[in-house]
Amino acid sequence: MPTDKPRYTVIVDEELLKKIDDFRFENRYPSRSAATLELIRLGMEALKKEQEKGK
Repeated sequence: MPTDKPRYTVIVDEELLKKIDDFRFENRYPSRSAATLELIRLGMEALKKEQEKGK
């Protein structure tokens, strides 16, 4: 399924890849990409909350 969304590559070590895969399977994401996007979204939300706390 082609997409017009931008793409980029991320290189991770085996330990981080295992953590991503564990998150994926525990939360039933259909792909590593979907799991990684959710982890990024969660991280960005946490960062925003942390920054708002400091104001």
